[in-house]
Amino acid sequence: MPDAQHPPSWKEWLQAFIGGFIATLLFHQGIVALFWLAGLIPAAPWNMGPVPPFGIPKVLSLAFWGGVWGPPIWWLIRRWRGLRHWLGALIAGAIGPTLVAMLVVFPLKGLNVDANTVVGGLIVNGAWGLGLAVWMQLVFTRKMV
Repeated sequence: MPDAQHPPSWKEWLQAFIGGFIATLLFHQGIVALFWLAGLIPAAPWNMGPVPPFGIPKVLSLAFWGGVWGPPIWWLIRRWRGLRHWLGALIAGAIGPTLVAMLVVFPLKGLNVDANTVVGGLIVNGAWGLGLAVWMQLVFTRKMV
């Protein structure tokens, strides 16, 4: 693991972006898949439908934003070890992206925000945060702590 007392290197920032991207595809969308299979949500996971204005598949657009969230969440949790590290990843991943989605993105897109949406967002984004932490652990230590 990089030394938490020093500023992250550009490689660590890049790995945090990659980790956020991959965590979206595996952890976030994996939970979305479970919700969809259980009939709890109407939207299927790994949506390849185009997103304006560039026509990029929706899941890749979402993964890009997961990558953008990777560095700030990683910066926050990188100093913590053990249970605090994993709980920090879960909580920071759940709260930050969910707040922005519910308070900014959903209103801009005219989407409804209700208790189910908020709880679902906390769950899928919390899973994303854990996925980011797993990636960073694998990249920098090659083993799980």
